[in-house]
Amino acid sequence: MSEASAQRRGRSGGGAARRAERTAVSIETARYIERNIPNFEVLGEEALAIIEENAETVLQEIGVSFVNNPRALERWKDAGADVIGERVRIPRGLARKLCKTAPARFTQHARNPAKNVEIGGKSLVLAPVYGPPFVHDVETGRRYATIDDFRSFVKLGHMSHWLHHSGGTVCEPTDVAVNKRHLDMLHAHMTLTDKPFMGSVTEPSRAADSVEMCKILFGNDFVDQNTVMTSLININSPLTFDDVMMGALEVYAEANQACIISPFIVGGAMAPVSVAGTLTQVLAEVLAGVAYSQLIRPGAPVIMGCFVTSIDMNSGAPTFGTPEAAHITYGAGQLARRLGLPYRSSGSFNGSKLPDAQAGYESANSLNVGLLSGVNFMLHACGWLEGGLVSSFEKFVIDADQLGALHQMAKGVEIDEEHQAMDAIREVGPGGHYLGCAHTQRHFKTAFWRSEVLDYKPYESWSEAGAHDTAQNAAEIVRRKLASYVPPAMDPGTLEALNDYVARKKAGVADAFT
Repeated sequence: MSEASAQRRGRSGGGAARRAERTAVSIETARYIERNIPNFEVLGEEALAIIEENAETVLQEIGVSFVNNPRALERWKDAGADVIGERVRIPRGLARKLCKTAPARFTQHARNPAKNVEIGGKSLVLAPVYGPPFVHDVETGRRYATIDDFRSFVKLGHMSHWLHHSGGTVCEPTDVAVNKRHLDMLHAHMTLTDKPFMGSVTEPSRAADSVEMCKILFGNDFVDQNTVMTSLININSPLTFDDVMMGALEVYAEANQACIISPFIVGGAMAPVSVAGTLTQVLAEVLAGVAYSQLIRPGAPVIMGCFVTSIDMNSGAPTFGTPEAAHITYGAGQLARRLGLPYRSSGSFNGSKLPDAQAGYESANSLNVGLLSGVNFMLHACGWLEGGLVSSFEKFVIDADQLGALHQMAKGVEIDEEHQAMDAIREVGPGGHYLGCAHTQRHFKTAFWRSEVLDYKPYESWSEAGAHDTAQNAAEIVRRKLASYVPPAMDPGTLEALNDYVARKKAGVADAFT
């Protein structure tokens, strides 16, 4: 029995939890990806050295702003930075030195230990869409998200074979008060799935609530000694660290919980239009953010983030799946590996309003770039639509299905005796076929990845079945999955304690919608 299981079962309701485990429907989840293929690198040694040197120049001569955060300014001054007003200029080499205490790889624990994930090295952890205020489905169209929508997405994520992580704000439930919705969202992640999840970052006290709820779920000692949350800390690019995000970072770093420290870049608006210039700014911002996390607690787990899109110079709208964004994603992966940090980037990015061909092309470009660039944590891996404004139910299951192709691609090419297939070539010989040979019979069930969403039937069969497109197929899968959902077993005493915490916190403050 694992330590996490032992602590959970040591609390009240253990017998009932074990009985529930014996009768619960088992949902098989693929293990996080371990790449057996090389990373794709677009930058040579000279280019990398220039970008790293330029980033140090940015930190030393231009500096970064830590706004409305006097304690952060004190920390930087004590560390040797030049602080004037809210501008922090970091001497060459200081940020990189501080970053050395951040771990290159860490484990995020799930309440089901079989679903723990390793973040860093050659691993790739896939997490769903994060943050949209709207949802979309083929029946009702586009609308504001509700907490019921949120719970439905968590259920779909729990039932996905290829998705390793439940994510965070899979949609923004606008029917719940802003100052209380984080409690309902965390409760959903903790009770409706047993996969790992993300904490709240919209206000430092909400990050503190996230830590407290994790202590109820996992036990105080376990949370103190292990990472059970990974949360998203966006940098207000260019070169600005606001007090809200940094306040959440401070809470999580002090609690030894992981943070993705991620510049939020729309090229041409929040960073230069050139790839090299954007990479310079990204690296400078990451160095400052990661270094600050280590000032709070050396050894606190962090992930180097890089969220980058380009911009349509006619409309000003962000664009996705573009060659320039790919170059930045590849280059940032190289810089992350040289820093010795886990890397977050990419996802099923697209600007389409529907789960259509545009959404498919742009998402495929972004997903494959993520795989080849060495991403370790991929947020927005499924469900993203309309430039991140919409979480789509159909897109969620289409993307989640396609993540299986990433798993298969990452395996690489097996070259052992069985996969050389010389026995099959000898058996079939000239002019034959391989359908009935022994080698094919041994491997036909697992030889090829197969989509559960895309249609492979002949035209006549497809037409007779209703001539459904991919979105319609996905809508049917959404209905079927939600109808068959069964929650994972949970200790009744833990569930009661979580319910009580959420109820007390929500009752203790008036609703606020701003």
